[in-house]
Amino acid sequence: MSEFTRFRVQQLTPACGAELLDCDLSKFDDTLIEEVRAALLKHRVVFFRDQDLSQEAHIEFAGQFGDLEIHPATPKDQPNPEVLRIAHGPKSRGSENMWHSDVTWREAPSLGSILRALELPEVGGDTLFANMVMAYERLSDEIKEKIENLSASHDIARVFARRLGKEAEELHDKYPPMVHPVVRTHPETKERLIYVNGAFTDHIVDMEPEESRQLLDTLYKTAWNPEVQCRFNWRPGSLAFWDNRSCQHFAASDYFPEVRVMERVTIAGERPYFDAAA
Repeated sequence: MSEFTRFRVQQLTPACGAELLDCDLSKFDDTLIEEVRAALLKHRVVFFRDQDLSQEAHIEFAGQFGDLEIHPATPKDQPNPEVLRIAHGPKSRGSENMWHSDVTWREAPSLGSILRALELPEVGGDTLFANMVMAYERLSDEIKEKIENLSASHDIARVFARRLGKEAEELHDKYPPMVHPVVRTHPETKERLIYVNGAFTDHIVDMEPEESRQLLDTLYKTAWNPEVQCRFNWRPGSLAFWDNRSCQHFAASDYFPEVRVMERVTIAGERPYFDAAA
């Protein structure tokens, strides 16, 4: 008997990712929310097809999983500030094509994000996801021991100083760099995982710059292994919901100059920690 009663599960790869089929997110109830959360913890990222959601319904569904974040890149006069619009076309080449976890520059980075497709290129624009628990498990014992008690600094200015047209010092007044463990313990599953990413991680604390760079490069590359990944091909009406604590993602920017428009609603999380006993 299936562990889920409100949808069928079609797994994408052994590493991560599953489509949750035959459910209507506009008509959710407590059981559906509970089962989606369980599927998210099991598969790291879950996908939905053929959903006809308004922006308000998108927000309402996301809000069932926790408080919602407002991203600093959201226009201040936007009616629904919880929605981050990510749009690219002939005048804007996609720039999310790097392996990353969202908003790790926050004191309490997000639990997860729900991304909805609005307009898609005819070909391309897939999103890839990497299971960072599996990436950690594949490390050598020597590297695991080396990184176990290290911390790293995460900095919003590495990406958003240029995108927001602001100086790093101005951004740091509101969003100072944050220090998180290099190896994080997932707060719900208690699994260990790699928690540094090439977008926002700046350096390892109390380590010489060159050694820090080399070690971070080694850890970043773990996400590039296809054996820890899945890849999602978007269609109209598709949504993706990823656990930002246990996976990284990469938006393929192979569709330029075609148009790709998405909307993201992000669920607030908790401050990362490392539990040596986990």
